[in-house]
Amino acid sequence: MDGPRPEKVAVVDEVRVRLSNSSASIVTEYRGLSVSELAELRRLLTAAGGDYKIYKNTLVRLAVGGGEFEPLQTMLTGPTAIAFVDGDLSAVAKVMREFSRSNPHLVVKGGFTDGKLLYEGELKILADLPPRDALLARLAGGFAAPLRQFGALMEALPKSLAYGISALLDAKGGPVASDAGQPEQPEQAEQPEQAEQPEQVGGSAEVEAEVEAEGEGS
Repeated sequence: MDGPRPEKVAVVDEVRVRLSNSSASIVTEYRGLSVSELAELRRLLTAAGGDYKIYKNTLVRLAVGGGEFEPLQTMLTGPTAIAFVDGDLSAVAKVMREFSRSNPHLVVKGGFTDGKLLYEGELKILADLPPRDALLARLAGGFAAPLRQFGALMEALPKSLAYGISALLDAKGGPVASDAGQPEQPEQAEQPEQAEQPEQVGGSAEVEAEVEAEGEGS
């Protein structure tokens, strides 16, 4: 029995490599689309970061069988084309949705990204998202807004504190006043008692007289 033809082996290998190297993939059925319509779809997808290729289901099944992308086999019915996404998945999904609105022969079945299947409804949700750059800008703005608010709060804090103290004093009738109408002075701390000075014996004249008397008696 002859082995598989080299060109078929090459296609199987190509599908495996492209699925592995792509950030996502979208499986579609293109039955009824004309050659010119397919060419237009390819052009739009290329501009959005996708590459649209037609494959035989038998070869795609061989490529995904027994591996990470095996769940895609459930979508391999009818004439199949795969959009390999290299970039923004939401942008590619948006092109698919817009094109299918005017070309209903394009049927988006689902896809695969981050190790899991994407169903048609999930791709529709992704198609409604803004572009990746816009999402990142919104995310950055979301982080920056609290920082700006915090900075404004810190700048206003001294003023708010002054207003708060002033309002508190007004609510209590201002500084406490004495009967004389003057602000009450803080009570002075009690002074410690001075140590007793030793009692002096007498004046200097009395001391001198005692010294002289002692001298005469000696």
